[in-house]
Amino acid sequence: MKTQVAIIGAGPSGLLLGQLLHKAGIDAIILERQSPDYVLGRIRAGVLEQVATDLLDEAGVGQRMHAEGLVHTGFDMLFNGERHRIDLERLTGGRKVMVYGQTEVTRDLMEARKAAGLPTVYEAANVQVHDFDTTRPRVSYEKDGRSHTIECDFIAGCDGFHGVCRASVPRGAIQEFEKVYPFGWLGLLSDTPPVHHELIYVNSERGFALCSQRSHTRSRYYLQVPLTDKVEQWSDEAFWTELRLRLDPAAADKLVTGPSLEKSIAPLRSFVTEPLRFGRLFLAGDAGHIVPPTGAKGLNLAATDVKYLSNALIEFYQERSEAGIDSYSQRCLKRIWRAERFSWWFTSIMHRFPDEGAIHARLQQAELDYLMHSEAGLKTIAENYVGLPLDFGD
Repeated sequence: MKTQVAIIGAGPSGLLLGQLLHKAGIDAIILERQSPDYVLGRIRAGVLEQVATDLLDEAGVGQRMHAEGLVHTGFDMLFNGERHRIDLERLTGGRKVMVYGQTEVTRDLMEARKAAGLPTVYEAANVQVHDFDTTRPRVSYEKDGRSHTIECDFIAGCDGFHGVCRASVPRGAIQEFEKVYPFGWLGLLSDTPPVHHELIYVNSERGFALCSQRSHTRSRYYLQVPLTDKVEQWSDEAFWTELRLRLDPAAADKLVTGPSLEKSIAPLRSFVTEPLRFGRLFLAGDAGHIVPPTGAKGLNLAATDVKYLSNALIEFYQERSEAGIDSYSQRCLKRIWRAERFSWWFTSIMHRFPDEGAIHARLQQAELDYLMHSEAGLKTIAENYVGLPLDFGD
């Protein structure tokens, strides 16, 4: 088989890239090691920045998002038992965020690709990338007991943190930066109305919590837990009881509980790969970076990676220019590190760090108190949360 771009990974990054290339008349094949049902079963974030919603519109898949997504103009931060609203719209000159689950984004992209009759190979085994340091890269895989090879011009590594693409780069050609946090997030999804019409980020003596949502009738809640905890230790009743203890009285009284649809524990890490281009191989999304979920940056960063990469590939084919692919890594990393900084900072002021002692909690409270009484502090939170413009700092 031959194609122009071989995309490894059928998560939102790979599917979005495939859709943008298709709109520009560029051929691509997507390979995914899991089944479609498995891909759709991943429960992930649900806060989209304006840049991400604009990109989904550009890809022609934004109709359901606008019909069913929830536009949020602010969120609450709860500490010392009191809630403080961050007015995103006022502080950023009218910018907002959209609450729309990553699962739904993936579904919309999958359906668009299927409707267009574009090739996606699911349950592709033993995927390998070859000769990406030449002008004739290849991708091999196995399907139904048969071996296949795809010849292509470029390979897009959208296959996540544990994917084959980053792992195939020679160790001497890559540098990795990582911080692993000493706790995880226990998440619970339930068909219950949200406790509040906007998100609530909680810093309590018992640890961090987040009250989020997917719709007016489906909620997503998180608790900070030790890395040693197992999901099996947490019954639904235990989860709801602990969440109530971390909320203010008004929210605790309003909380509607119900059986969990999904429950899992996710570790938190900050991770960045440099560079993101290796010859004709490009890394995008979780293949190149991971952020703590506190700042809601993971999917949004993946979307901007794809924006830069699709523009670069379109420029290559339509203008025969390599300027975009040559600058891809540098442009992405500038934005990635800014988002990593915000996610690290927001995580550090909202969570309890078990080894930092009582002084850390006091310093957190002092910083939070300052931020809530400083217009500059509030604006810093707001403009980072809604997402910096694509041309910020250029």
